[in-house]
Amino acid sequence: MSLETTRVRLESERGAYVNCASRPEHAFHPDAFKESLRGRTRLGAPGWQEAPTLPELLERDATRLAAASQVLRTERVQEHLVKAKIEALPGGLLKEAYEKAWKLERLTEAEGLELLVNGELMILGTLATRMKERFHPHRKVSFLLDRNINYTNICRIGCDFCAFYRREKDTEGAYTLSSEVIHQKIEETIALGGTGVLMQGGVNPHLKIEYYEDLFRGIKQRFDIHLHALSVIEIEGIARVSRLTLAETLERLKAAGLDSIPGAGAEILVDEIRLDQSPVKRHAHRWIDVMKEAHKAGLPTTATMMFGALEEPRHVLEHIKRIRDAQDETNGFYAFIMWTFQGENTELAKKHPDIVLTSAVEYLKVVAVSRLMMDNIPNIQGSWVTMGPKVGQTSLHFGANDMGSIMIEENVVSAAGTAFQLDRESMKELIRRSGFTPLQRDTYYNILAEFPEATPA
Repeated sequence: MSLETTRVRLESERGAYVNCASRPEHAFHPDAFKESLRGRTRLGAPGWQEAPTLPELLERDATRLAAASQVLRTERVQEHLVKAKIEALPGGLLKEAYEKAWKLERLTEAEGLELLVNGELMILGTLATRMKERFHPHRKVSFLLDRNINYTNICRIGCDFCAFYRREKDTEGAYTLSSEVIHQKIEETIALGGTGVLMQGGVNPHLKIEYYEDLFRGIKQRFDIHLHALSVIEIEGIARVSRLTLAETLERLKAAGLDSIPGAGAEILVDEIRLDQSPVKRHAHRWIDVMKEAHKAGLPTTATMMFGALEEPRHVLEHIKRIRDAQDETNGFYAFIMWTFQGENTELAKKHPDIVLTSAVEYLKVVAVSRLMMDNIPNIQGSWVTMGPKVGQTSLHFGANDMGSIMIEENVVSAAGTAFQLDRESMKELIRRSGFTPLQRDTYYNILAEFPEATPA
């Protein structure tokens, strides 16, 4: 079946063109994606930007993105072109990494770094799609309907990249939600078709384990809902103020109703980066240790990465490798979720005004390399919350198989200036327009509903 000839202009400082036609030799032009697409916005100069970023341009014109997605949906046409291009490369680390990725073999940290730094965007997309299909051979993409309940914003940690926390309970804007308010939010979630809640807050020194046990038991007695709750640093804080071991804390929380643990707080698992971004959380091994202990207790977890602040590409690969190594040992991570630093209202952006927002090209390369490196974690989630729906949609062609949560409520990322929103119908349409069948799932990726066609008006 021939493809209609399409010409898509992706503008940046200098402008670049991607041309695609029904003839295979014209369907793939990775050289068009060069540094000219790396439009960036400086956080240190509010209201001023050098040039529109690729995410902004994609957001402006859904028709252009739909056409670009049509190009990306021709994976099978592109595969033999990618294979030929790899074979034609001179010997070296890049070619070796490409060849191993093509064969779905495990990549070393050095090979992953080579792909991230020097790999061509469209080749990486094709390779990541092949790896994704090892786990998900069907052309289907999942999403979740749940609610983020941030039960308290009082936190003693004070991460520089966080605009959500308050130091003390008497600080303006500080709060801890009552059980009644939390129950009301869960009732609303269930009424809207939600199947789970993500409960996270701050490391509140006034809340001991009895608070969480009473809260979780009360939720489970009243509602049939999945409780995905508490970051690593919160669990450590609960153990400390309650004078319990980590194992004791996890066992008691699980007995009270905790079902799984989110991967929040990983940021970048490299001590030198953590020391600058959040000195209290500077030891990366502590995040890994808590997750291993959770897996030992029978609590599955997600793994995460926040990038685009102070780290370099080598730190991204070190982070990915540490999570992969832990997964080899415990097999307790069921998804890897990454998002980009959002600087508005954060101390980190004030301290480092030269930080620039991650471009769509950079983000898509990280998604693709993560999928290629994470050969032992089944699910990779695209981030529409920080990058916008259109870039999130495009990530489905760079290794992501899931669009994450519609999120009835979210406060932490929005406090840093991000305000993208989607409802269920918009999410389904976004997935369909990218060439996939939408699936609604639960927290454990069990499929609850499939939506093969649009609902008639």
